[in-house]
Amino acid sequence: MSVAGHELHLLTGAYAADAVTGAELAEFEKHLAGCATCAEEVRGLRETAARLGMVTAIAPPPGMKDQVLAAASRTRQLPPSSRKLVALGAPRATRRIRHAVSRPAAVAAMSAMAAAVVVLAVFQVNTRDQLKQAQAGDRAIAAVLAAPDARIEMGTPSVGGTVTAVISRSDSQAVVTTADMPDPGGGKVYQLWVINAVGARSAGLMSGSRVNPPSPVLADDVKPGDWLGITIEPAGGSSRPTTTPVVLLSAHA
Repeated sequence: MSVAGHELHLLTGAYAADAVTGAELAEFEKHLAGCATCAEEVRGLRETAARLGMVTAIAPPPGMKDQVLAAASRTRQLPPSSRKLVALGAPRATRRIRHAVSRPAAVAAMSAMAAAVVVLAVFQVNTRDQLKQAQAGDRAIAAVLAAPDARIEMGTPSVGGTVTAVISRSDSQAVVTTADMPDPGGGKVYQLWVINAVGARSAGLMSGSRVNPPSPVLADDVKPGDWLGITIEPAGGSSRPTTTPVVLLSAHA
């Protein structure tokens, strides 16, 4: 089905997220070749998607490798199967192995193996829970990036670095991420706010600095006329802004 000319401009977000297919894809790419505005917006959305993909990567739980290796070192290897040894013509070797593996040693090996299984199971459950939470957040972020009306706002904070917001009016959401912002200092944290005539509502804390990769923050219930602002607050955040925003981005449609 052919897409109306004015509606092609709304496909930049979906195209950047590889969500346009078929005849619609061919029509949009033809439009893209002659529309510098859409081409620039697609580039920006793809760069933002790549940045978000990198900062949402999950590291294994601390100490997981050391504990798994320690459990493995305590787990005795099972003896070779006597049937295999007989098949190889080594009945005497079979008898020696059977004699060497006493019942207490076998019980100890089984206990160590059980302990290793428990350790691995606990880490798997914790990691799975982390992955589920991250995947849910990633899906919400991806939905904003793929929204037909997704658009980009960028700003330069007074403290340095950059802030990028991908805003979807249809979803009433915005994904905000930072790059190269300095550490706010001991006992301080960056906090994101949705600001309008009524007041300011916290959208979450902005983690990360030049040393630690920042994590994106998903702001909900963002309406036309709102502003997205970042302030420096005491560790743990504040119920309302206590300092002047270091950056303000317009959420105007």
